[in-house]
Amino acid sequence: MTDPLNAARRHFNPDITVATVVCQAQRFLVVEETVHGRLLINQPAGHLEAGESLLQAAVRETLEESGWDVDLDAYLGTYLWTSPGGRTFLRFAFVGHCLRHHPERTLDQGVERALWLRRDELAAVGERLRSPLVLRAVDDYLGGQRHPLDALHQVTA
Repeated sequence: MTDPLNAARRHFNPDITVATVVCQAQRFLVVEETVHGRLLINQPAGHLEAGESLLQAAVRETLEESGWDVDLDAYLGTYLWTSPGGRTFLRFAFVGHCLRHHPERTLDQGVERALWLRRDELAAVGERLRSPLVLRAVDDYLGGQRHPLDALHQVTA
């Protein structure tokens, strides 16, 4: 007889996502997005798409959600989180800096606007943070956590 717990472990598929932490003048680039009817705050973030690297996904998602072209400077870390609804996310976070803004660009569906907030302003939004990963990534950034981008590898055969 098959053990249901082992079967569930074999078929565990967390959502693979990327996020970019961008800081200018002690303010962080974030987006306001509507999720299930609620206006939430998140870093520019989204799902990894087939055929792209984690770095490409982070740059793409930042542009699509905020209208900013970025260059990635460092790998911040990997975060595993299970939402109260039971969905699990494996998030790869990066540190980047802005290159160019495209204010005319239409942002991703659900994204209302991009804005710049200080750490204390982010903390003050409380339950409007999309997840605890938002503030954790900012705190890791402020704590000086950085890893080289070449710590991540995309192997193609």
